[in-house]
Amino acid sequence: MTGLRITPARPWDTPALARILWDFGTEAPWLPRTRTRRDEMRALRRLVRRGRVRVARRGPRVVGFIAVADGEVHGLYLEPGVRGRGVGHCLIADAQARADRLGLWAHAANHRARRFYAANGFRPTAIGDGNDERLTELRFEWERA
Repeated sequence: MTGLRITPARPWDTPALARILWDFGTEAPWLPRTRTRRDEMRALRRLVRRGRVRVARRGPRVVGFIAVADGEVHGLYLEPGVRGRGVGHCLIADAQARADRLGLWAHAANHRARRFYAANGFRPTAIGDGNDERLTELRFEWERA
């Protein structure tokens, strides 16, 4: 995608990350809220400080982010206006370039995410419900060939 840069998140990016994450929760009627905005901000701030978040920037604006720690993708979220335009693919490709294997859990009700991960080389390996929302999830894993 032209004009898109993937960079480490900076502390001052945290409000943009929290907005993107909160907006996703608002658009997903199947996803119950289990944390407050303040809780989300605090968790994102910790991840950014630990160097676990990379952002997609279009100019100075953060349009998406991925959080990865120890081979586990903890979240990939995009602004609504950039979904389906290659931003998510750029973020996951960046994470794949930095790891030999990645794993993640995706809510079973999030069909778009499930299709996205399958299209990017992840395969489903397990079913679970050990999340804060108590929703069924699918485990996806990717390994470098």
